[in-house]
Amino acid sequence: MTRADVIQQLLRGLVTNTPDLEGAAIVSTDGLVVASMLAADTDEDRVSAMAAALLSLGERTAKELQRGNLEQVYVKGELGYVVLMRAGEETVLEAIAGKNAKLGMVLLDMKRAASELRKVF
Repeated sequence: MTRADVIQQLLRGLVTNTPDLEGAAIVSTDGLVVASMLAADTDEDRVSAMAAALLSLGERTAKELQRGNLEQVYVKGELGYVVLMRAGEETVLEAIAGKNAKLGMVLLDMKRAASELRKVF
């Protein structure tokens, strides 16, 4: 199995096994899509660039305010959540969750997936 296959399998498992998770992607810190399981009408390039920018801004904010290393960034909208966390030195795991999602479960599953992804990168 290739590295790309392993990454895609991990993303598929995350989306399939986490209730209320509508999609996920692995994005480089430069904002490029590595792999994704996002809705067909999603502009992956735009979403990836925004995810990388949000993570970078979150890291700088946490550092500036002396909050330690950034663990995650999440955005809550009236229709749900976007959650970001590091998945490697140069990669970000992004998850899209519905408004009724249990964030604790989403974060736990994302942490597990990010840990597995770190082994690949």
